[in-house]
Amino acid sequence: MSQFQIGPNDGLFYEHHPPAAENGCTFVFFNALTGDTGMWEAAIGPKLRSAGHGTLAYNMRGQAESPFTAGTTLDMPLIVQDAIALLKQVEPVRPVFTGLSIGGLFAARAYLEGAAARGLVLINTLRKDGPRLQWIGDALVRAAAVGGLDLFRDLFLPLLMNEDWLAAQRPNFIKPGANYTPLASDSGHYKLLAEAGREADWNLPYEKLDMPVLVITGLQDHVFLELDVVADLFQQLPRGNRVDLSDAGHLIPAEHPEKLADLLLSFAKEMK
Repeated sequence: MSQFQIGPNDGLFYEHHPPAAENGCTFVFFNALTGDTGMWEAAIGPKLRSAGHGTLAYNMRGQAESPFTAGTTLDMPLIVQDAIALLKQVEPVRPVFTGLSIGGLFAARAYLEGAAARGLVLINTLRKDGPRLQWIGDALVRAAAVGGLDLFRDLFLPLLMNEDWLAAQRPNFIKPGANYTPLASDSGHYKLLAEAGREADWNLPYEKLDMPVLVITGLQDHVFLELDVVADLFQQLPRGNRVDLSDAGHLIPAEHPEKLADLLLSFAKEMK
Protein backbone atom coordinates (compact mmCIF):
# COMPACT_ATOMS: atom_id res chain seq x y z
CA MET A 1 0.00 0.00 0.00
CA SER A 2 1.47 3.32 -1.10
CA GLN A 3 0.61 6.96 -1.57
CA PHE A 4 1.35 8.81 -4.81
CA GLN A 5 1.80 12.43 -3.80
CA ILE A 6 0.36 14.89 -6.30
CA GLY A 7 0.61 18.02 -4.16
CA PRO A 8 0.84 19.09 -0.52
CA ASN A 9 -2.76 18.07 0.15
CA ASP A 10 -3.45 15.80 -2.80
CA GLY A 11 -2.58 12.18 -3.46
CA LEU A 12 -3.66 8.77 -4.69
CA PHE A 13 -3.79 5.65 -2.56
CA TYR A 14 -2.63 2.62 -4.55
CA GLU A 15 -1.57 -1.02 -4.28
CA HIS A 16 0.88 -2.37 -6.84
CA HIS A 17 2.01 -5.97 -7.28
CA PRO A 18 4.30 -6.66 -10.27
CA PRO A 19 3.66 -9.86 -12.23
CA ALA A 20 5.49 -12.96 -11.03
CA ALA A 21 5.38 -14.74 -14.39
CA GLU A 22 7.75 -13.72 -17.18
CA ASN A 23 4.90 -13.00 -19.58
CA GLY A 24 2.48 -11.77 -16.96
CA CYS A 25 0.33 -8.70 -17.45
CA THR A 26 -0.48 -6.01 -14.91
CA PHE A 27 -4.19 -5.42 -14.60
CA VAL A 28 -4.72 -1.72 -13.84
CA PHE A 29 -8.10 -1.22 -12.17
CA PHE A 30 -10.16 1.93 -12.69
CA ASN A 31 -12.91 2.37 -10.09
CA ALA A 32 -16.48 3.50 -10.51
CA LEU A 33 -17.24 6.82 -8.82
CA THR A 34 -18.42 5.34 -5.51
CA GLY A 35 -15.95 2.44 -5.49
CA ASP A 36 -12.56 1.75 -4.00
CA THR A 37 -9.70 -0.73 -4.28
CA GLY A 38 -11.46 -3.20 -1.99
CA MET A 39 -13.79 -4.28 -4.79
CA TRP A 40 -10.79 -5.51 -6.79
CA GLU A 41 -8.64 -6.74 -3.93
CA ALA A 42 -11.18 -8.95 -2.16
CA ALA A 43 -10.99 -11.82 -4.66
CA ILE A 44 -10.11 -10.67 -8.17
CA GLY A 45 -6.60 -9.36 -7.53
CA PRO A 46 -5.47 -12.39 -5.49
CA LYS A 47 -6.71 -14.79 -8.17
CA LEU A 48 -4.93 -12.90 -10.94
CA ARG A 49 -1.72 -12.77 -8.93
CA SER A 50 -1.90 -16.48 -8.15
CA ALA A 51 -1.80 -17.04 -11.92
CA GLY A 52 1.38 -14.96 -12.23
CA HIS A 53 -0.13 -11.64 -13.25
CA GLY A 54 0.35 -8.29 -11.56
CA THR A 55 -2.21 -5.75 -10.37
CA LEU A 56 -2.40 -2.02 -9.81
CA ALA A 57 -5.46 -0.77 -7.95
CA TYR A 58 -5.88 2.82 -6.88
CA ASN A 59 -8.45 5.25 -5.53
CA MET A 60 -9.02 8.45 -7.45
CA ARG A 61 -8.92 11.77 -5.64
CA GLY A 62 -11.99 12.03 -3.42
CA GLN A 63 -12.17 8.29 -2.73
CA ALA A 64 -10.84 6.50 0.37
CA GLU A 65 -7.36 7.62 1.45
CA SER A 66 -6.90 9.77 -1.68
CA PRO A 67 -7.07 13.36 -0.39
CA PHE A 68 -7.71 16.51 -2.38
CA THR A 69 -7.40 20.23 -1.76
CA ALA A 70 -10.67 21.93 -0.85
CA GLY A 71 -12.22 23.58 -3.88
CA THR A 72 -10.58 21.26 -6.40
CA THR A 73 -12.91 20.28 -9.22
CA LEU A 74 -12.95 16.49 -9.38
CA ASP A 75 -13.88 16.18 -13.04
CA MET A 76 -12.93 13.78 -15.82
CA PRO A 77 -9.86 15.72 -17.11
CA LEU A 78 -8.36 15.75 -13.60
CA ILE A 79 -9.11 12.06 -13.03
CA VAL A 80 -7.57 11.07 -16.36
CA GLN A 81 -4.45 13.15 -15.83
CA ASP A 82 -4.05 11.71 -12.32
CA ALA A 83 -4.19 8.20 -13.78
CA ILE A 84 -1.60 9.03 -16.42
CA ALA A 85 0.72 10.52 -13.77
CA LEU A 86 0.36 7.46 -11.54
CA LEU A 87 1.10 5.13 -14.45
CA LYS A 88 4.26 7.10 -15.26
CA GLN A 89 5.33 6.83 -11.64
CA VAL A 90 4.65 3.10 -11.21
CA GLU A 91 5.46 1.92 -14.76
CA PRO A 92 3.38 -1.28 -14.60
CA VAL A 93 4.61 -4.16 -16.77
CA ARG A 94 2.40 -5.00 -19.78
CA PRO A 95 -0.59 -3.02 -18.48
CA VAL A 96 -4.16 -4.09 -19.21
CA PHE A 97 -6.55 -1.29 -18.26
CA THR A 98 -9.69 -2.64 -16.57
CA GLY A 99 -12.51 -0.22 -15.84
CA LEU A 100 -15.87 -0.62 -14.15
CA SER A 101 -18.72 1.59 -15.33
CA ILE A 102 -17.41 5.15 -15.81
CA GLY A 103 -14.00 3.81 -14.78
CA GLY A 104 -13.83 2.22 -18.22
CA LEU A 105 -14.36 5.63 -19.77
CA PHE A 106 -11.48 7.03 -17.69
CA ALA A 107 -9.28 4.10 -18.72
CA ALA A 108 -10.05 4.60 -22.41
CA ARG A 109 -9.42 8.34 -22.14
CA ALA A 110 -6.08 7.72 -20.42
CA TYR A 111 -5.03 5.46 -23.29
CA LEU A 112 -6.16 7.94 -25.93
CA GLU A 113 -4.18 10.66 -24.15
CA GLY A 114 -0.94 8.71 -24.27
CA ALA A 115 -0.88 6.11 -21.49
CA ALA A 116 0.49 2.80 -22.78
CA ALA A 117 -1.72 -0.29 -22.56
CA ARG A 118 -1.64 -3.76 -24.08
CA GLY A 119 -5.38 -4.26 -23.72
CA LEU A 120 -8.55 -2.72 -22.35
CA VAL A 121 -11.46 -4.24 -20.42
CA LEU A 122 -14.72 -2.26 -20.32
CA ILE A 123 -17.17 -3.57 -17.70
CA ASN A 124 -20.64 -2.08 -18.21
CA THR A 125 -19.12 1.04 -19.71
CA LEU A 126 -20.61 1.42 -23.19
CA ARG A 127 -23.28 4.11 -23.25
CA LYS A 128 -24.29 7.27 -25.09
CA ASP A 129 -25.07 10.62 -23.54
CA GLY A 130 -28.59 11.96 -23.77
CA PRO A 131 -31.62 13.02 -21.69
CA ARG A 132 -31.96 9.60 -20.03
CA LEU A 133 -28.32 9.39 -18.90
CA GLN A 134 -28.39 13.02 -17.78
CA TRP A 135 -31.56 12.41 -15.74
CA ILE A 136 -29.96 9.40 -14.05
CA GLY A 137 -26.86 11.44 -13.22
CA ASP A 138 -28.94 14.21 -11.66
CA ALA A 139 -30.99 11.68 -9.68
CA LEU A 140 -27.88 9.98 -8.29
CA VAL A 141 -26.52 13.31 -7.09
CA ARG A 142 -29.88 14.32 -5.61
CA ALA A 143 -30.20 11.05 -3.70
CA ALA A 144 -26.71 11.51 -2.24
CA ALA A 145 -27.48 15.10 -1.29
CA VAL A 146 -30.68 14.11 0.52
CA GLY A 147 -29.65 10.86 2.20
CA GLY A 148 -26.01 10.15 1.48
CA LEU A 149 -24.68 6.94 0.01
CA ASP A 150 -27.05 4.87 2.19
CA LEU A 151 -30.11 6.30 0.44
CA PHE A 152 -28.23 6.10 -2.88
CA ARG A 153 -27.70 2.36 -2.35
CA ASP A 154 -31.20 1.64 -1.02
CA LEU A 155 -32.77 3.27 -4.08
CA PHE A 156 -30.49 2.10 -6.86
CA LEU A 157 -29.01 -1.28 -5.90
CA PRO A 158 -32.28 -3.12 -6.72
CA LEU A 159 -31.86 -1.81 -10.27
CA LEU A 160 -28.12 -2.36 -10.49
CA MET A 161 -27.50 -5.80 -8.97
CA ASN A 162 -28.54 -9.30 -10.01
CA GLU A 163 -31.43 -11.16 -8.38
CA ASP A 164 -29.29 -13.62 -6.39
CA TRP A 165 -27.16 -10.84 -4.89
CA LEU A 166 -30.27 -8.88 -3.96
CA ALA A 167 -31.87 -11.87 -2.27
CA ALA A 168 -28.76 -12.52 -0.20
CA GLN A 169 -28.07 -8.87 0.71
CA ARG A 170 -31.60 -7.56 1.29
CA PRO A 171 -31.34 -7.77 5.15
CA ASN A 172 -28.40 -5.34 5.03
CA PHE A 173 -30.39 -2.54 3.39
CA ILE A 174 -33.47 -0.37 4.07
CA LYS A 175 -33.04 -0.98 7.77
CA PRO A 176 -36.06 0.01 9.90
CA GLY A 177 -35.46 3.12 11.94
CA ALA A 178 -32.20 4.00 10.20
CA ASN A 179 -31.63 7.69 9.57
CA TYR A 180 -30.22 8.90 6.30
CA THR A 181 -27.43 11.47 6.50
CA PRO A 182 -26.95 13.90 3.62
CA LEU A 183 -23.62 13.78 1.83
CA ALA A 184 -21.78 17.08 2.23
CA SER A 185 -21.39 18.98 -1.02
CA ASP A 186 -17.65 19.38 -0.42
CA SER A 187 -17.05 15.66 0.24
CA GLY A 188 -15.13 13.56 -2.23
CA HIS A 189 -17.93 11.19 -3.21
CA TYR A 190 -20.42 14.01 -3.70
CA LYS A 191 -18.00 15.99 -5.86
CA LEU A 192 -17.15 12.92 -7.94
CA LEU A 193 -20.83 12.24 -8.59
CA ALA A 194 -21.62 15.89 -9.31
CA GLU A 195 -18.50 16.91 -11.23
CA ALA A 196 -17.08 13.78 -12.84
CA GLY A 197 -20.34 11.86 -13.25
CA ARG A 198 -22.63 14.56 -14.59
CA GLU A 199 -20.00 16.33 -16.70
CA ALA A 200 -18.30 13.30 -18.28
CA ASP A 201 -17.86 13.25 -22.05
CA TRP A 202 -19.11 9.87 -23.28
CA ASN A 203 -18.37 10.61 -26.94
CA LEU A 204 -15.41 8.24 -27.24
CA PRO A 205 -13.73 7.60 -30.61
CA TYR A 206 -14.00 3.82 -30.22
CA GLU A 207 -12.34 3.27 -33.59
CA LYS A 208 -9.10 4.63 -32.11
CA LEU A 209 -8.92 1.98 -29.38
CA ASP A 210 -6.53 -0.04 -31.51
CA MET A 211 -5.72 -2.92 -29.15
CA PRO A 212 -7.66 -5.92 -27.87
CA VAL A 213 -10.75 -4.67 -26.04
CA LEU A 214 -12.95 -6.94 -23.95
CA VAL A 215 -16.50 -5.66 -23.41
CA ILE A 216 -18.29 -7.32 -20.48
CA THR A 217 -21.99 -6.59 -20.05
CA GLY A 218 -24.28 -7.60 -17.20
CA LEU A 219 -27.74 -8.14 -18.64
CA GLN A 220 -29.47 -7.55 -15.27
CA ASP A 221 -28.33 -3.91 -15.21
CA HIS A 222 -31.63 -2.00 -15.24
CA VAL A 223 -30.12 1.49 -14.99
CA PHE A 224 -27.40 2.00 -17.55
CA LEU A 225 -27.78 -0.90 -19.97
CA GLU A 226 -29.19 -0.20 -23.43
CA LEU A 227 -28.46 -3.23 -25.59
CA ASP A 228 -28.77 -1.40 -28.91
CA VAL A 229 -26.25 1.19 -27.72
CA VAL A 230 -23.81 -1.51 -26.60
CA ALA A 231 -24.15 -3.27 -29.95
CA ASP A 232 -23.61 -0.06 -31.93
CA LEU A 233 -20.55 1.07 -29.97
CA PHE A 234 -19.04 -2.42 -29.88
CA GLN A 235 -19.10 -2.58 -33.67
CA GLN A 236 -16.82 0.46 -33.79
CA LEU A 237 -14.01 -1.33 -31.94
CA PRO A 238 -11.26 -2.56 -34.31
CA ARG A 239 -10.36 -5.55 -32.09
CA GLY A 240 -13.31 -6.06 -29.81
CA ASN A 241 -14.44 -9.15 -27.91
CA ARG A 242 -17.80 -9.23 -26.16
CA VAL A 243 -19.13 -11.29 -23.26
CA ASP A 244 -22.70 -10.90 -22.00
CA LEU A 245 -23.50 -12.26 -18.54
CA SER A 246 -27.16 -13.13 -18.04
CA ASP A 247 -26.68 -13.60 -14.29
CA ALA A 248 -24.96 -10.28 -13.58
CA GLY A 249 -25.99 -6.67 -13.19
CA HIS A 250 -23.91 -3.50 -13.19
CA LEU A 251 -21.38 -4.14 -10.41
CA ILE A 252 -19.91 -7.40 -11.69
CA PRO A 253 -16.74 -7.30 -9.51
CA ALA A 254 -18.99 -7.49 -6.44
CA GLU A 255 -21.58 -9.87 -7.90
CA HIS A 256 -19.32 -12.43 -9.63
CA PRO A 257 -15.67 -11.76 -8.75
CA GLU A 258 -14.48 -15.31 -9.52
CA LYS A 259 -16.20 -15.37 -12.90
CA LEU A 260 -14.81 -11.94 -13.75
CA ALA A 261 -11.30 -13.03 -12.77
CA ASP A 262 -11.60 -16.04 -15.09
CA LEU A 263 -12.63 -13.76 -17.96
CA LEU A 264 -9.62 -11.53 -17.28
CA LEU A 265 -7.29 -14.53 -17.22
CA SER A 266 -8.62 -15.68 -20.59
CA PHE A 267 -8.25 -12.20 -22.02
CA ALA A 268 -4.65 -12.01 -20.78
CA LYS A 269 -3.74 -14.82 -23.17
CA GLU A 270 -4.37 -12.42 -26.05
CA MET A 271 -1.60 -10.16 -24.75
CA LYS A 272 1.10 -12.76 -25.48
